[in-house]
Amino acid sequence: MTFDPSKFTVPTAKPLPVILLLDVSSSMSGSKIDNLNKAVQEMLNSFAQEEKMETEILVSIITFGAQVFLHTPLTKASEVRWKTMIADGMTPMGTALKMAKAMIEDKNEIPPRAYRPTVVLVSDGQPNDDWENPLDDFINNGRSAKCDRMAMAIGIDADHTVLTRFVEGTMNPLFSANQASKIHEFFKRVTMSVTMRTKSKKPNESILLTNPKLDGGSIASSPSSLSDKDVEYW
Repeated sequence: MTFDPSKFTVPTAKPLPVILLLDVSSSMSGSKIDNLNKAVQEMLNSFAQEEKMETEILVSIITFGAQVFLHTPLTKASEVRWKTMIADGMTPMGTALKMAKAMIEDKNEIPPRAYRPTVVLVSDGQPNDDWENPLDDFINNGRSAKCDRMAMAIGIDADHTVLTRFVEGTMNPLFSANQASKIHEFFKRVTMSVTMRTKSKKPNESILLTNPKLDGGSIASSPSSLSDKDVEYW
């Protein structure tokens, strides 16, 4: 038998993508954008600490405000070079959904070997562009329809109808934070959901998080995993 050193390769880590769609419109200025910046940075730090041989967490951030901007392309969590987000402009959520879908459908960006992405939508207002068709396309067609989707409404003026539609068909409720200080609690839940998937024997299995209202005194309920019959595979 001929010795072939190329056969002795170390398996590469399987990526678990996390895509954040973040509202940075002018109404997010002040404590909202400050808390959002801090919460995302804390999440990135936690993800970086969870990196291991079997799984790597890739993060992409799409912001929508004065423009729809790829703030962070898909990057290993420990290698993200953070850039502070600034609030300005309107709320072009529909265009942000189109960008996220294009990324997810591109198999060069997210290869078939990757675990199902987690997509997180955060907004404090109402979309000002064409959002209905992009939203329907995102949740019903192609690879994006199989993503694990989470959403948070910030403040009493947020359009809960739009954000609730985003999480339809998942086991995740719409999270609501009427106070900007509660934003980080939602991102702790996002972090918990993703890190539990990296440690699971079935990382493509969704994680159910309870207690959608973050304005109360406790969010300590333990998440639970779905049964096999409810699992949607990437």
